[in-house]
Amino acid sequence: MYIEDIRLINFRNYNSLNIKLNKNMNIFIGKNAQGKTNLLESIYICATGGSFRTNRDRELINFYKNEAYIGANVNFNENKRLIEIKLDRNRQKRVKINRVELDNLKELNSGLNVVIFSPEDLKIVKDGPSERRNFLDLSISQIRPVYKYNLNRYNKILYQRNNLLKSNKSKNDIINLIEIFDIQMAKTGTEIILSRKEFLNRLSNESYIIHKQLTSKDEKLDLNYISNVDFYNKNKNEIENNFLKKLKSNVRKDLMTGSTEIGPHRDDIEIKINNMNTRAFASQGQQRTIVLSIKLSQVEIIYMEKGVYPVLLLDDVFSELDGERRKYLSKSFNKMQTIITSTDLLGLEELEKMDKSIFYIDEGEIVYKE
Repeated sequence: MYIEDIRLINFRNYNSLNIKLNKNMNIFIGKNAQGKTNLLESIYICATGGSFRTNRDRELINFYKNEAYIGANVNFNENKRLIEIKLDRNRQKRVKINRVELDNLKELNSGLNVVIFSPEDLKIVKDGPSERRNFLDLSISQIRPVYKYNLNRYNKILYQRNNLLKSNKSKNDIINLIEIFDIQMAKTGTEIILSRKEFLNRLSNESYIIHKQLTSKDEKLDLNYISNVDFYNKNKNEIENNFLKKLKSNVRKDLMTGSTEIGPHRDDIEIKINNMNTRAFASQGQQRTIVLSIKLSQVEIIYMEKGVYPVLLLDDVFSELDGERRKYLSKSFNKMQTIITSTDLLGLEELEKMDKSIFYIDEGEIVYKE
């Protein structure tokens, strides 16, 4: 799987861009704020339908324009697919696959898989639970379209339940009415918990092995799913029943706060090195190594699921790794198309002998290619 070319019109700071990509290695060089990350963002949107930087589609459109376009030709073992995203300030974005428009954006399954590693990913380790949940949700959605459906459904039910909790109805009326939402939440939420648990078990096993190799066997990385719904050694029906009981027992507390405290929207991932919580003590170097281990594990899981490697996007991180970790990461590059951004070529010496194209970006334009 690789992207043959990408075309941008009025996307972020790109007025017009049309470039062919190397199916192996692509390096984009430029100062900060020239459009390097914007280019990676456009590729990510083709894969997932959404940005990794914002939930507001309007922010993706050039400030002085009302519409924007992203188009990518993707090669899947010689079967080609054109993915097109059209953005408009006055209407919902439209997606076309091979020039056929999707009726519903939730149907998006472009077939393009990507894994991105950026400085922002350190938030997975050091920030709050929402960052880790977001990482899980985006990762699972790429390989399990039904998960994205369940997640959208769950969020809709959660929104309706919270609105009921905040309504002007009497407490007794709310308690009588809320049961229908509780039943739906428990059913859909259980599916989400089970999917997260299964994915995280695989991710933990893969990242444990990679992390030991990256740290010369000095560190043992463990990832554990933490939920306020009891799921340990429980089957699907037991988890659903436990979920429903907790929602009912907590309803008066929910009424006081006006929000739902029980469910996967409050869950977390515990990240440990040598049985110590990394959020409290991990250095920035350790954080980078943890994220690198997790991202490379994600690459392998996508390969196991899809039979092809994803496109790897590295946003200003390769040169930030030490020599050993750069060397380890670069061994993966011959498996898949890789797109790297950097402010200069320093720290990219490991890539010198690889088949690659180098692009120089200045103010949203490719000014030179070698």
